[in-house]
Amino acid sequence: MKNKKDLLQKLRLECEQCKNCELCFTRNNVVFADGNPQSASIILIGEAPGENEDLQGIPFIGRAGKLLNEFLSQAEISREDDLYIINTVKCRPPKNRVPLDKEKDSCRDFLLSQVEIINPKVILLCGATALKSFIKTKIPISKIRGDIFEIEIKDKKYSAIPIFHPSYLLRNHSVEPNSPRDLMLKDLKKAKEMIN
Repeated sequence: MKNKKDLLQKLRLECEQCKNCELCFTRNNVVFADGNPQSASIILIGEAPGENEDLQGIPFIGRAGKLLNEFLSQAEISREDDLYIINTVKCRPPKNRVPLDKEKDSCRDFLLSQVEIINPKVILLCGATALKSFIKTKIPISKIRGDIFEIEIKDKKYSAIPIFHPSYLLRNHSVEPNSPRDLMLKDLKKAKEMIN
């Protein structure tokens, strides 16, 4: 069996050649992942690359990414060691719109393969798009964030926790008890406990 790094490198090369949907024509870079595949025990799945991510080829590096880093630090989750960050789609949708179902479907094999290779203890479904990609529900993320769900990917079951997307928290500054920022920190601390 090849190691994770080799398997992911092969998958990344396939992803960079991908022309399965229209997003390949407008991207600057495929945004494959960030984090340490050898040590990560948490996968965070976001929505899609934004402008900064598309330019640099790294997920969660804009304003929302900086805020995410602050929360990870407070929850004592190392972005470099504990986390592997991916998105439901690897290319930026025009004007940062929500990815279309057909775009998510085109990227789904890459996404599922990444999860299978990393084999995390916990998956964080970051925002409504990631949530709806794995859990069929009409319940808003605000009602089920922090709950633990069991999802199946390639015949293996994983624990998944929906969390707020940091871009939502950029608009909600309160840190009062049970504010979105307070709940985000609690959810990340729960994930941290699950990997210890």
